[in-house]
Amino acid sequence: MTVSFIPCCKKPDRYIDRVKLPYASSVFLWLILFLLFQATTAQAQDIRIQNVNLVTAGGGYEISVDSEIALNPTLEQALEKGIVLYFVFKFSLVDVRWYWLDDEVVRGKYRVGLRYYALTRQYHLNHASFSQSFNTLQEALVVLGRLRDFPLTVKSELKQDADYIASLRIWLDLTRMPKPFQVEALGSSRWNLSSDKLEWRMKLPTPEQPFQMKGQ
Repeated sequence: MTVSFIPCCKKPDRYIDRVKLPYASSVFLWLILFLLFQATTAQAQDIRIQNVNLVTAGGGYEISVDSEIALNPTLEQALEKGIVLYFVFKFSLVDVRWYWLDDEVVRGKYRVGLRYYALTRQYHLNHASFSQSFNTLQEALVVLGRLRDFPLTVKSELKQDADYIASLRIWLDLTRMPKPFQVEALGSSRWNLSSDKLEWRMKLPTPEQPFQMKGQ
């Protein structure tokens, strides 16, 4: 039995050619512009880690981080209402063991508060070891994104020739905010301000060879 197929020719639909296709093209163009706008907006309202440095210091280790922090209008309005925004820098060094549970051998957690005082029209950064004032929000955010020579806590015995998994993340700590704002922030992307979690494999730095890495 022989089966044959006969091509079927359909008369071109001029209405589709002249109306529907241009309309579809315009919709596609607007979609592209919308996605680009969303990406640009998201990029301007997040935390980006730029550089990470680990060095030896006094028998221990210190970390320095350069990051870029930007606030969206919701967070800026919260500042103007007197709400303190707490930001957390968390570094962890883990010994990954195939025969047992992973062991966190080094840890560092740094928390700093950003606040606006309407009376003096100044922004303040507050930490247990320092307090600094700024005339503009941008100046405060630049300094906020710079962590310098922060001492790390060594929790377990370290081995110079071992490979460890390091991770670093920076985020806005919503648990430190007043309860009404925590409820408002629940499930809202306007309050979700965080960097990506960076992870990398490394050996311990030495005095002769400190560790340096580019971030995002």
